[in-house]
Order: sequence, then structure tokens, then C-alpha cells
Amino acid sequence: MTPTTAPCAPGRDRPPGRTRAPALARQAGRRPALDEGTPKSSLKLYFELLDAVLGAAVTDKLIPDNPCDGVKLSQVLRGLSRAPKWVPTENEVLALLDAVPARYRAAVWLGAGQGCRFGEVLGMEDGIRCVDQERGELHVIQQLRYAPQEYGGVYLSEPKAGSSGTIDLDPVVGQMLADHVREFPPVVVEMVDTTSGEPVRRAVPLLFTTTHGNAFTDRTWSREWASWRDAAGWPKEHGGFHALRHFFATTLITNHAEPQEVQRLLRHKTLRITLETYVHWWPKRDRPRGVTGAVLNSAAAKSGRTPQQDQP
Repeated sequence: MTPTTAPCAPGRDRPPGRTRAPALARQAGRRPALDEGTPKSSLKLYFELLDAVLGAAVTDKLIPDNPCDGVKLSQVLRGLSRAPKWVPTENEVLALLDAVPARYRAAVWLGAGQGCRFGEVLGMEDGIRCVDQERGELHVIQQLRYAPQEYGGVYLSEPKAGSSGTIDLDPVVGQMLADHVREFPPVVVEMVDTTSGEPVRRAVPLLFTTTHGNAFTDRTWSREWASWRDAAGWPKEHGGFHALRHFFATTLITNHAEPQEVQRLLRHKTLRITLETYVHWWPKRDRPRGVTGAVLNSAAAKSGRTPQQDQP
């Protein structure tokens, strides 16, 4: 006879083994979709969550084995390249600007001209908190996120760990933002702001909202982006908003920006991340030969001797 599980009485906890897998699965479902730009730290987090879901499913006897068992994630991650799979050209960025409605073109400029991520763009608000036109500064201090079960919908959080910062506001981008504010006044949206460490509900004058005046969610933005991307002829697989950040970085590099400057403008936590991501774009220079010998010979000639005179 197949054993059955008696229903729990009201107010009693369910058996732990019967709740772990579904609960963890719901948590996994709230994670964003992975793409080529997903950092290794996030991949590690998602793998650990998947491992926990499948482990709970084994405990619940829903599946016989956990396929994550025996996977050496560190070895897998070492084989992953940070290098972007596709970077748009100048003409492809212009084609996107032509495809995007006027009310969202400034968002594209923030991606292509400042290297902002899409969550940082959607979290931009009017005023010097984010955009200081007078001082020519862009303060990337927040991003828009969506968590209906935690904060009832959209909320503001700090950008990706270690990437908050103030960068130079490109004059062209600054003008585009000023024109955008005049033509499409900011829409005030009430939401929770967690950037100070403590959740605080406040009115946020967002620069970019839907045509109905609502803050974007991942889903609503993705739906709009897909139509613009297709109209511009961008690839579906690697033609996400993050490609604009790659365009920004590679444009700096091919115009002789120093690695440390690129790191600063991208707000990478370490120079290593910048170099590993864009090493193939730095112009290759002729490898100097005989530099040390030439320097010593020059010094020897000035002193009236040769380097060999002092050798035993």
C-alpha cells in the first residue's frame, strides 16, 4: 500500500520535507534571466540556489538524484570569458536611436554615452541627486528593481556591488537629458528607496516611465526593448541593453583612453575586470626591442665608456 501523508491541522507547520522544494523554486523564479553579461558572482549564486532546489527535491523524493552533485563550479567558471559576444558599431547604435520612440532616446544615450546599465537608467531621477548639469556630473547611485513580494512592486536599490559612483557627464548626453526633461517631464512615482540602508518610501521623479506613467518592470521594459531591437536589426541573442555599455567601453578604448580611466567610467570594482572584459579591444602596439641595451649604451656614451668595460 502506498503511504499517504495526513493533512496538517490548522495552525500546524507542514512537514519540512514537503515545503522546501516548492518554496525554493518560487525563490528561484524571482531571479532575473541569465545572459552573456551575467557576472561570475551571480552565476555562483544562482547555481547554489539551483543546487538547493534540487537537493530539496531529492529529500522530498521528487527526483532520484541531484545533477548538481559533483559539479566543480570553480572549474566551470574559469573557462568562461568576460569578453562581450557582440558589440554594436556606431551605425548600429544610430539605427537603434532611429527605432526607439523619442521619449526613450535619452535612455539609449545614457547606455551608449555613459555606460549605464538598464536598471541604472530606469532608476534615474530628475534633479542633482542623479544629474548635475551645472557641474557636469552624473551620479550613478541607484537602480530600479522589481520585487512585488518584498516591496510591493518596483523599488530603488544601490547599483551592482561596488559600482556606485560619480562620473563625468558627457556634454552631448547632458544636452539630450535636458531636452528630454523639457519634452517629457518627469513622472513622480511612490516607491521604496533602500539606497540609504533602511527602506524609506518616497516620491521619485523618474525620467523614464511607461506611456501610462508607471515605473518599468523587467517584463514591460523587455517587451519594449525587443520591438526596438528587432526594428534596428540588432541580434536577438546578444543585442540587449548591455551591448550599449560594451559600445561605450570599446569606443573609449579605441580612442586611446587609459585602462584606469575606462575602469573609472565603467565603475568596475577592479582593473582586472576591465582588462579581462575588453583586453581584445586595446590597440596592439609594436613590441619594443632592445630598449634596455639602447638606454645603457646611451648612458655609456655620455660617460665616455662602454658597458663591457666594467665587466670582469
